Amino acid sequence: MHNLLPGLRKFTHDVFPELKPEFESLSKGQTPHTLFITCSDSRVVPNLLTQTQPGEIFLVRNAGNIVPPFGASRGGEEAAIEFAIDGLKVTNIVICGHSHCGAMAAFLSPEKIQKMPSVRNWLEHAAATKRRLEAIKKGEIPTLLEVTEENVLVQADNLKTHPSVSAALREKRIRIYGWVYHFETGVVMIYDPLNHRYVCSSEVKEEASKDATRFCLA
Repeated sequence: MHNLLPGLRKFTHDVFPELKPEFESLSKGQTPHTLFITCSDSRVVPNLLTQTQPGEIFLVRNAGNIVPPFGASRGGEEAAIEFAIDGLKVTNIVICGHSHCGAMAAFLSPEKIQKMPSVRNWLEHAAATKRRLEAIKKGEIPTLLEVTEENVLVQADNLKTHPSVSAALREKRIRIYGWVYHFETGVVMIYDPLNHRYVCSSEVKEEASKDATRFCLA
């Protein structure tokens, strides 16, 4: 607690008073525009990364930014996705992986999680990532970055199996994007489905950023 209490005091006495009107408004309800699915890793701070304020993004976090296929887990992810889309009416979904991800590293060094049965079971929801990379690499060992990037795309496919997502896509109410955040450099790579590669967010031209469908995975 001694690491947390000073921050709590600073928030209550210094930070909150300046944001009080915003929080009073949020007490009446939330209207986030984006469902942000990312890893639990402490080095990933979504609001800092996107420079968004409280109330703007609805967060789902777990080890490896994994989205189990519909019905495969019956966990919190399934409920949160449904609520974000049908309850909060978000219009964007971002699946964001990150560099140096321990969950993805487990694919390359499974011995590191031999004594973590819950982690092993959880990562089974990303088994398709390993299979797809084996087909692509044809015997070569993929890099951690390749695993991370492919996993984002696999989880986007899993996301589409959820009825709320499928219906929203059919009605053109949502857009899905794939990102990989390199926290050591501050760079965010966005998947470009047209050219089948990740591009640096700083290289995305203004006109392209205004085109809502330009980087959509669906």
